[in-house]
Amino acid sequence: MHLPLEVPTGLPIGDDWIDTPTTEPVHFPYDGSEISRAPTGTADLARKAIEAALAVEDEAADLPARLRHELLMRAHATIAAKAAELEQLLVLETGKPLRDCRVEVQRALLTLLLSAQESMRLHGETVPVDLLPSGDGLVAYYQRVPIGVVVGIAGFNYPFLLAMHKVAPAVAAGCPVICKPAPQTPLATLWLAKVLRDAASAVGASPALVQVVTGGVDVGEALTTDPRIGAVSFTGSAAVGHRIARAAAPRKVLLELGSNAALVVAADANLEAAADAAVNGGFYASGQACISVQRLIVEEPVYDDFLKLVADRATEVRVGDPRDEATQVSRLIDETSTTRVREWIGDALEHGASVVAGGAVDALVPTVLRDVDTDHVVWSEEVFGPVVVARSVPDLDTAFDVVNDSRYGLHASVFTASLSTAMTAIRRLKVGGVIVNEVPGFRSDTMPYGGVKDSGIGREGPRYAIEELTVTKMAVIRS
Repeated sequence: MHLPLEVPTGLPIGDDWIDTPTTEPVHFPYDGSEISRAPTGTADLARKAIEAALAVEDEAADLPARLRHELLMRAHATIAAKAAELEQLLVLETGKPLRDCRVEVQRALLTLLLSAQESMRLHGETVPVDLLPSGDGLVAYYQRVPIGVVVGIAGFNYPFLLAMHKVAPAVAAGCPVICKPAPQTPLATLWLAKVLRDAASAVGASPALVQVVTGGVDVGEALTTDPRIGAVSFTGSAAVGHRIARAAAPRKVLLELGSNAALVVAADANLEAAADAAVNGGFYASGQACISVQRLIVEEPVYDDFLKLVADRATEVRVGDPRDEATQVSRLIDETSTTRVREWIGDALEHGASVVAGGAVDALVPTVLRDVDTDHVVWSEEVFGPVVVARSVPDLDTAFDVVNDSRYGLHASVFTASLSTAMTAIRRLKVGGVIVNEVPGFRSDTMPYGGVKDSGIGREGPRYAIEELTVTKMAVIRS
């Protein structure tokens, strides 16, 4: 198949592109066809990339802010000019509907622009050390300096955007970065690396500032356990994130992990708007988003009326070929994921849940289940598919308790007409973000984004990621 963009055939390691002894097929999830072959990285290549990154660590830190800004803006111009082709490439390697891939590209461009702007805002401040007599006559200040080599590991669902959230802030902070894409979706990340490396060369910087190593667990272990790296930024499952945190310690680890995002519907809510949010927020990206709506927690007086509205909307969701402009839900990333989701639905039905829309026949069908037991896996764990589950509660105090009764805590939302209820939700919900009268999946790339509990640690968004990827260095001077 002819790809919409020319993707390099090797791995960008050091100053060169290295051909690998083996390649792996990349499949179009919708029909399983092979769209390309991608270079297969190894642990040895990962170690070579680390050595190359360490060799340019001082160069990256000393690169003037104006040149980091120029580098990122050059990349922004290239990507903006190829946005339509990039969208098509993302459809092919992720199987995600075109409408979602368009959003991904626009968000990635904004992330790149914001990173360029933040590269000009790194600063410190003076510190009043003369609060004790020992500080009399001293001048003290701190500055923010790069943390060192950054390893970024991205998930398959938004491969270009997630890679951008690792790579662009690292470059803005003055850190060399090595990115490892998910094995299923390496193509857009390899193209991104070429764009950024070309931009680095154009401003006189080493291409080794940005490297990519594909591969499996052995590559990830080699990248995250080297004691000389500065930080690891990982987006993926909680189980893998926990292993990385243990293996990388005591180096800094930023984790964007899973969730089972809740949408609370108060009795005074606009039910039409809440139903729209439940469906739109539950099924975008075919449900493969960590802050997609998974749990609907509804006050009892409006439970049945609300679910009827949800059912009506869910049956109207367009399922089909992701290349079609009208498609809203398509196939999941692979058959293993599809089988798991189908089994979770079937098991929930066997344990007392009932179907509001869809069902266990095919995991592609947008599915809504009611009266799901809170101990069941489809409620308590991350589905990562087009499945939304619902329960009623007697009051909002109970609703907030049910939201918090989870090992996850990324985003949650509440639909209500009451300012008091909204403020109570913001205070009580143990999550990284509370969204009022909008989907829990709302995310602006300008805001600090991240979770609590098993949903991770650290924050993304260029300004906040750059703070995570720099450290304070104190200067104390006696004149």
